[in-house]
Amino acid sequence: MTEGDDDTTTTEYRQFRFELPPGATDVILVRHGESAPARLDTPAPRVDGRSDPALDPQGRKEADLVGERLKDEDAAAIYVTSLRRTHETAAPLAARLGLEPVVEPRLSEVYLGEWDGPVFRKNFAEGHPIALQAIAQERWDAIPGAETTEEFQGRIRAALVDIAAAHPDQRVVVVTHGGVIGAIVAMATGARPWAFVGADNASLSHLVITDDRWIIRRFNDTGHLGTDLDHPVQPLT
Repeated sequence: MTEGDDDTTTTEYRQFRFELPPGATDVILVRHGESAPARLDTPAPRVDGRSDPALDPQGRKEADLVGERLKDEDAAAIYVTSLRRTHETAAPLAARLGLEPVVEPRLSEVYLGEWDGPVFRKNFAEGHPIALQAIAQERWDAIPGAETTEEFQGRIRAALVDIAAAHPDQRVVVVTHGGVIGAIVAMATGARPWAFVGADNASLSHLVITDDRWIIRRFNDTGHLGTDLDHPVQPLT
């Protein structure tokens, strides 16, 4: 083209659409369905020192809706924790996909020390001074004997690194807990420790793990739950 000529060719540049980076792992995080109400007179059994309630009837409905929402996902694996509320939440999806869930205990809920179980819900509901301190400081270990933020985040990170190493270029579903999902999103974004605590029961969050970073694609997606389920104020874990 010589000086003075008009360039009539127009190049268009479309908006960027996210693509999974080569070697990355696509992780769909599912918070378990609503668990049975806590009672001081009949506490749930314990696993690894943690309270282990089953899902209540609403939680089972939520689990089925999760299974329906994710039934067409090309998931290579389903991971659950050592606590049965994650097993029961994963069961409808596992049946639809023909997968046997893999237990990853390092993704179990934060250990709450002397308060693990119904005492935790009671003390937070009633505004116990230590509960208020934990909220203000955003540290679980304000509770006597509870896991520190560093311990909690460390085991979660190690578990996800191992899952990613086992599933490059694949999608996996991880059914876990509200505190765990909050910690994952906080670590990925550099946010405050409790900035994302409070994912709804049976909600979906979405994490992409690459060799050098974690990418959050969505948080607390509840579109599959509709409006026919009762959704009370969510406890922290």
